[in-house]
Amino acid sequence: MLGIKFIRENPDLIKKGSIAKNVKIDIDHLLSLDNEKRELQVLVQKLQQERNAFTKKLKGKPSKEQIEKGRTIREELDNKEKSLNLVSTELKSLLLQIPNPPKPDVKIAKDESGNEVIRKYKSPTKLNFNPRDHLELGELLDIIDVKSAAKVSGSRFGYLKNDGVLLEFALKQLAFDTLIPQGFTPVLPPVLIKKEIMEGLGYTEMGEDENIFFLEKDNQYLVGTAEQSIVPLHKDDVLRKEELPRRYVGFSTSFRREAGSYGKDTRGIFRVHQFDKVEMVSFVPEGEDDKEHEFLLSIEEKFFQLLEIPYQVVRICSGDLGFNAARKYDIEAWIPSQEKYREVTSTSTVTDFQSRRLNMRYQDGDNRKYLQVLNGTAFSMNRPIVAILENYQQEDGSVVIPKILRKYIGKNIIKPSK
Repeated sequence: MLGIKFIRENPDLIKKGSIAKNVKIDIDHLLSLDNEKRELQVLVQKLQQERNAFTKKLKGKPSKEQIEKGRTIREELDNKEKSLNLVSTELKSLLLQIPNPPKPDVKIAKDESGNEVIRKYKSPTKLNFNPRDHLELGELLDIIDVKSAAKVSGSRFGYLKNDGVLLEFALKQLAFDTLIPQGFTPVLPPVLIKKEIMEGLGYTEMGEDENIFFLEKDNQYLVGTAEQSIVPLHKDDVLRKEELPRRYVGFSTSFRREAGSYGKDTRGIFRVHQFDKVEMVSFVPEGEDDKEHEFLLSIEEKFFQLLEIPYQVVRICSGDLGFNAARKYDIEAWIPSQEKYREVTSTSTVTDFQSRRLNMRYQDGDNRKYLQVLNGTAFSMNRPIVAILENYQQEDGSVVIPKILRKYIGKNIIKPSK
């Protein structure tokens, strides 16, 4: 949520930012409600003072005139308080609908066609044979089983088996071994969070709640990424500036409906309802989120460089940004069977947008300021596994294990089971 003072002082910026994200919001009406609220607050305060002063003057049995005057003050105060509550509720509802404006360096464009490739690592993998896709390889190696999963859970689920399991946990361990020495605190977070927390994070606006599983009976959401339960770890907290940056690396199972993606990536495990994820979350002081954003991106790039998988870095345009993100980068890995790059990680800065909604602050001298919050994917497990299988495949169907992972798995190659 944006601060009302900031909106008052920058109405044109807010209007432009909302339009850039394809969000319609009546800022003029919002500011009108803000003025009405402030006027009502003054009237309510004045009537409360008048009531208190009148009550103090009463001595003994009040006269009819005094009783009538007291009733008049109470009725007027009740009416103004009701009006204030109604205006405050409507104003808060509108404030929660305003998206985080894009950073000044974000390209303004309507949709993903405006995204920009800013650099690439390695040339696309060239194989001297027709590549198998990850599902064919996974079944040949007996490490992916979507047929059994469909019987048990339905479409868009999969079993990882044998060396597939070892591959996932090798990636997890690589992430933790890399990030903990850099000051990231490891955490295993809950996968269920309260409805008001998800709303506070800003994941229920712009239709984004369509991709989240909601358990109506429990009034809770299943997380779609570990950051959704790690960020609110500091709800209502006041950290010391000397403690910042505060960085976390979390591992959890994540759940997504993948609404609107029917017919896309239905084969295999690239786009599924359940997957494991290693996520990075940073809390930094005001003015330091740009530097931290580049830091998180550099870590994501480092991981795919260690895996020696070709990728490209994409800067996301305004129309493709989520509701709460002010800037976002994606890393897209090369997938030989599709002959194109596909998203495998992302990193975003949400500035103080979530901190204001969840009351997360830090003490800076005599001032309390809102924390700047960032997130970034280390590994969203299924997708790097897809990239490894396809880029490291051999003509006989075997898959060479990236050098960096061999010490965790204890072998150099995964061979067909038959």
